[in-house]
Amino acid sequence: MFTLTKETIFEEEIKKSRFIAKATPVASVAEAMAYLERVREERATHNCWAYIVGQEHRFSDDGEPGGTAGKPIYSAIERQDIVDVMVVVVRYFGGIKLGAGGLVRAYGGCAAKCLQSGPLKPMVVTQKLSAKVGFEDMGAIYAIIERFGATKTDEHYTENGLEIGLRVNEENVQPMLAALNDASAGRIETRLL
Repeated sequence: MFTLTKETIFEEEIKKSRFIAKATPVASVAEAMAYLERVREERATHNCWAYIVGQEHRFSDDGEPGGTAGKPIYSAIERQDIVDVMVVVVRYFGGIKLGAGGLVRAYGGCAAKCLQSGPLKPMVVTQKLSAKVGFEDMGAIYAIIERFGATKTDEHYTENGLEIGLRVNEENVQPMLAALNDASAGRIETRLL
């Protein structure tokens, strides 16, 4: 999976209609909708869009015939295996009707070209976990956190030791859990969140 690293814009004229695709990385649905409001062009005939944020997705034809704009934009995102992105395709009608197939090709193609022209980076999938660590195992956990490149998200002391929240690259979760178990002879309690 990939995501954009910065906003990207692509413009194309198809049978006298002007299509402007704008794409940006987003971290939430609220951020995606805020981007739509920011880049929406009121004078345009249509402002069609789609987003994929984590497992959530949504799209809109904004007045174009059903399934001819938002869904092709969404499909362009999905085909390129991109997540955490919002794509808005603005259309200024040029007087020539494109037909349903022409609209699908125009919106989907413009969105795809926009995404292809943007700088992408691989997404690192992470997993949250929590650990309860007794005082006798505290030295071991910090070394294991560093060894597996985990990030502390929360940490507080209790009367029995330490409770710590971690974010770990998905491929390191099982090896890290095994290392914590081995280092503490099973005393460190872990839980995936």
